[in-house]
Amino acid sequence: MEPTSLILCAIESAARAYPDRPVIFFMNGLSDIITEEDEKNIRKNFTSLSSFNNVYILPLRFEDLFTDTPLLSWYQKADPEKERYWIHVLSDACRFSLLWTYGGIYMDTDIITIQPILIDHFVAVQTETAFSSGVFGLSSQHALAWMFMENFVQNYRGKIWGHQGPGVVTRVLNKMCAHTKINLHHDVKCGSLSFFHPDRFYPIPYEDWKRYFKEWDDFPSFNTSYGLHLWNFMNTAQKTMVPGRNTLVEHLYKNYCPSVFEAEPQSESSKDGAGSHPSNPDSGIH
Repeated sequence: MEPTSLILCAIESAARAYPDRPVIFFMNGLSDIITEEDEKNIRKNFTSLSSFNNVYILPLRFEDLFTDTPLLSWYQKADPEKERYWIHVLSDACRFSLLWTYGGIYMDTDIITIQPILIDHFVAVQTETAFSSGVFGLSSQHALAWMFMENFVQNYRGKIWGHQGPGVVTRVLNKMCAHTKINLHHDVKCGSLSFFHPDRFYPIPYEDWKRYFKEWDDFPSFNTSYGLHLWNFMNTAQKTMVPGRNTLVEHLYKNYCPSVFEAEPQSESSKDGAGSHPSNPDSGIH
C-alpha cells in the first residue's frame, strides 16, 4: 500500500499522456471497492494522483482475473513455495490476462510515459532476437493475448528467468510472424501488429540502467520514444530520484510527473541517490 515514487511517476505520466483514457493501477492486497466512498478513501493514500480523474486504483484478484482463461488451471495447481520466481511469473500471467479481459495498453510500473501511443496493436522489440513483455497493446479478447496465455501454460518453465514473460511473447511471435524480420532502427508490421524498434522504450538498454541516476550536462530529448523503461529489477541498490542532483531521472520527473516530483522531500540523502523503497515487480498499469 506504499508504492514507490517511480510507480507513482509511471502512473502520473501515463495519466498526463492519455487524458481521455482511463489509467488503471491494479494492486494486490487492496480491499474491495464497492462504493464511491471506498474509491475516495483509496485515493487518499495517493495524494499526488488525486487531481487526475482518469486514474483508477483497483484490487487485483488473481482467481477472478484468470477465470475463463487457460491460466486458471495453472494458477490453481501452482505451489508458490516451490516457485523460484513466483511474484514475477504471476505478474507475467496477470498482464496477458488483463489485456485479454480489458484490452488497451499494458505497461510495467517502471516505465515513464513520454508521449501517447496512437496504435492499438503493438509489441516492443528489445533485442534482435527477443521481444519485451513489459509493454504491449491489444484490443479486448484479441486472439494474440489468448495465444500468449496458452503458450504460458503449455511451455511453463518457471525456474528459468524471463521464460514466462518475454519468452512467451518471443516464442509466439517467432511462430506467428516467421516472415517478419525484426528491425532495430525502424518499426515494422506483421499484419495489423506493429513491432516497435528498441528506442521506443529502451533507448538506454538494461546494462546501462545506472545512467538514469547519473548527472547529465545535456539531457536527451527522447523524441522518438513513447516511454522509458528504467529497469527497476536491475536496481538492487534501490536508487531513487533525489531532487537537486541534476540526474536524468530527476529531469524526467520534472517533465512527466511534476506532481510526484513536487511531493518528494526536497532534501538530499545519500550521494548515490539510494532510497529506502523496495522494488515492486508485481504491479502494473493497464
